[in-house]
Amino acid sequence: MQEKKHSILIVDDEPNNIALLKDILIDEYTLFMAKDGAKAISLAQKNMPNLILLDIMMPEMDGFEACRQLKANPLTKNIPVIFVTALSDIGDEAQGFKVGAADYITKPVSAAIVKARVQTQISLKQLTYHLTDQVQQAVRQYDRVLRSSIQMLGHAGHYNDTDTGLHIWRMAAYAKLLARAAGWGEEDCTLIELAAPMHDTGKIAIPDAILKKPGKLTAEEWDIMKTHSKVGADILSRSDSALFMLAAEIAETHHEKWDGSGYPGGLSGVRIPESGRIVALADVFDALTMRRPYKDPWPIERTIDAIKDGRGKHFDPRLVDLFLKNLSDFLKEKDHWEQREKEEEHMA
Repeated sequence: MQEKKHSILIVDDEPNNIALLKDILIDEYTLFMAKDGAKAISLAQKNMPNLILLDIMMPEMDGFEACRQLKANPLTKNIPVIFVTALSDIGDEAQGFKVGAADYITKPVSAAIVKARVQTQISLKQLTYHLTDQVQQAVRQYDRVLRSSIQMLGHAGHYNDTDTGLHIWRMAAYAKLLARAAGWGEEDCTLIELAAPMHDTGKIAIPDAILKKPGKLTAEEWDIMKTHSKVGADILSRSDSALFMLAAEIAETHHEKWDGSGYPGGLSGVRIPESGRIVALADVFDALTMRRPYKDPWPIERTIDAIKDGRGKHFDPRLVDLFLKNLSDFLKEKDHWEQREKEEEHMA
């Protein structure tokens, strides 16, 4: 099968210039032609050429403006542009590179130079595509490794909870929704989604006799149980990455309460980091609505009543209001994870 030719868009308001470039390139490339900037932009969007040869001095829209608009469009921004012009002033060259040009060819053109510059830019573009693909693969691999590591740390905190299922990721999804509603940027929302599953990492240090005790804990046992917040923060804070620093903050503060009755620091109000306040609400919502061996999931109405009752006591009042305002989003997320859990149980 014949290999598909690369394509080039030639833009010039002088027919003779177009004809000259066409004669030089026609045997090796598929060509499109335009006589003005507006037509060039339209053809570029329609045909997505591998390269654009663009004149500068054209009526109505000059080459600088055409290039500027091409680079501002997500569809065409990565198409290399070579200016073909009689201008030789260094200021014009600087302006051309500033608006996104990859190279210059000066008129009168040399066939050998045109072919060499065109081939160089197309080869660079192909290399960029390959490198971009490799980078994307590396990012995907890194993301898988990162999420697997987080999952291991999350499950370490729930090692003795055989019934948590997808709790850590479901709760993390709720935390992301609440962070977004609270005005967090999208990068920070993703960060809290990744950090939240590690909130109970410190439980790995709590003795089985306490974690698995079927009855009520004694005061002494409860004091030991409460140390998991500090232990988790200590483990996670050994990394200086933004992700693990946030995870450490959450691990230490997600049991603090708005009225100051929580642990380990007895913090109250806005002294509790917002990340801890967000995860506190997300964690309780998930815990109340999930099935456990010792309880059925609470109905949504009962769960909402409990969260409303905790407003200003356990929970940040503003976050409760945002949660209620966006309740439909949380219920959709809940349905999504319940369906996923059923599918995993069916496959097991």
